[in-house]
Amino acid sequence: MAAPTPTEVEPTTAGQPESDEVVQLDTPWITLVWNDPVNLMSYVSYVFRNYFGYPKSKADKLMLQVHHEGKAVVSNGTREKAEHDVARLHAAGLWATMQQD
Repeated sequence: MAAPTPTEVEPTTAGQPESDEVVQLDTPWITLVWNDPVNLMSYVSYVFRNYFGYPKSKADKLMLQVHHEGKAVVSNGTREKAEHDVARLHAAGLWATMQQD
């Protein structure tokens, strides 16, 4: 076989990847609400019900977790969803952050 000319391309074969690394394209993110000295517990529960559609029992459970443990995970999903949830919670006057799960 003659050497390829500059305009010819040698065929390649697909082989095994060089590493076993797994790439996750969209790692889940979580939205955290933090305890604060300003908002009433009933208001925090109200926000959880209205913003996330949680039933009263779940909203109250999350609110009590925020109150007693200092924080609670209130939603998860893509980074964009977490950013949106944090912005809405800030607009409601709650302290919220996001992080990769």
